[in-house]
Amino acid sequence: EVQLEESGGGLVQAGGSLTLSCAASGFSPDGLVFGDYAIGWFRQAPGKEREGVSCIEGFDGSIGYADSVKGRFTISRDNAKNMVFLQMTSLKPEDTAVYYCAVHHLSECAPDSDLGRYPVLYWGQGIQVTVSS
Repeated sequence: EVQLEESGGGLVQAGGSLTLSCAASGFSPDGLVFGDYAIGWFRQAPGKEREGVSCIEGFDGSIGYADSVKGRFTISRDNAKNMVFLQMTSLKPEDTAVYYCAVHHLSECAPDSDLGRYPVLYWGQGIQVTVSS
C-alpha cells in the first residue's frame, strides 16, 4: 500500500522560508517504482479549491510551477529515498494553506497553468503552513 507523509510545515513570518518533505512508502524496484511517477504539491486555503503548486516529472525530472509561486518555490526529488521536497522562500500570507503531496498516474506533469489537470493516484494527509503578516 502506497502512503505519503508530509512534514516540515508550521508557522512562519512573511518573508520567511520553510521546506516541506514528502516521504513515500509502498514503492519498490520490483513493483511500483517511485521514480516513474510525476509527483505534485498541491495546497488548499480555507474557503478555496485545492490548487496545484508544483510538479516534478518521473524519468527526466522536468519541473513546473504555478505562476503564484514561480521564483519563490523549488521542487526536488530524491528517487533513491522515495522523497520529494518543496523549498518555499519569500513566503506570503496568501501562501497559508494545507499542503499536500500527491502521486500522479502518469510520469508527466500537466502544464503550469493547470497543474491539477492530471489524475492523482495517491494523496498525502496534508500539512498546515501558516504565514503571518
